[in-house]
Amino acid sequence: MSGHTHMNGPMWMPTAPPTLERLLAWHPQPFPLEPALCLLALLVYGNAVLLLHRRSDRWPVLRTIGWAAGVACIAAVTCTGIGGYGMGLFSVHMVQHMVLSMLAPILLLLGAPVTLALRVLPSGQGRRSPRELLARFLRSRFCKVIASPLFTLPLFIGSLYGLYFTPIFDWAMRSWLGHELMLAHFLAVGLLFFWPIVGVDPAPHRPAHPLRMLELFLGMPFHAFFGVAVMMAGEPIVGFFAQPPAAWHLDVVADQTTGGGITWAFGEIPTMLVLAALFVQWFRADTRAAARNDRQADRDNDADLARYNAYLDRLAHRTRPAH
Repeated sequence: MSGHTHMNGPMWMPTAPPTLERLLAWHPQPFPLEPALCLLALLVYGNAVLLLHRRSDRWPVLRTIGWAAGVACIAAVTCTGIGGYGMGLFSVHMVQHMVLSMLAPILLLLGAPVTLALRVLPSGQGRRSPRELLARFLRSRFCKVIASPLFTLPLFIGSLYGLYFTPIFDWAMRSWLGHELMLAHFLAVGLLFFWPIVGVDPAPHRPAHPLRMLELFLGMPFHAFFGVAVMMAGEPIVGFFAQPPAAWHLDVVADQTTGGGITWAFGEIPTMLVLAALFVQWFRADTRAAARNDRQADRDNDADLARYNAYLDRLAHRTRPAH
């Protein structure tokens, strides 16, 4: 992108210096894609929950809250001034990136949308019903590959280093469509990375809870190193933010350092959220396993007692004197 074009800014980037009021204000877009998708996500999920309630089937309220909070996070960084100023400030862009790739995915996954779909989709007859098609897809080789840590970890790490330390970022930011695809990529990478770790939905790769924590901690150091590398850079790492509007009087390197600090510090928030969710899931899994073991032990004891009583009856019958 030429310097003249970026100095004037794309049509969807605000021209006035950012303030808190402008960052939180509604941001007009060339095409209101994000608001439409966020509204659709809430309506589809809410309608599915209502279908369950109509047939007296319970759905946890916390899952609904998690889904709504995830959609709200997406809307907050795409439909407000953050979405617009993310086109002019590296620091604001990194807020977008972190929320879309590390916070919103966790909240959406805690909403268990796949489990909800499996419960409301019609089963029909045969192997082509919507529910069966979704179940078969979850068991497919494709899902096994994309849910494997051998795929999700390199993708999660490479999306940071490969995007910002190569010309890919500047190429994507040339157009509205490229920018939208990049935002969708952030969200998709986060969903794939956290799905096997924290998701309550069915997954082809779902290791034990200690291994899930290991997967989480394997990715976080690379995320922190990226933030430190950005903070230590003495020049702009991407060309797109190198020439902000002159009226902003912006120190580009200082703003980039702020963005690196946001990236480095933001990893703590989703890490603690994931750990809390994992501990709760682990506790509930152990509680259910203990209850199952107790029920099985009771059944075994009852069976042993029945066999012993039968043995006593047979013994008594053998020793009973004949008349």
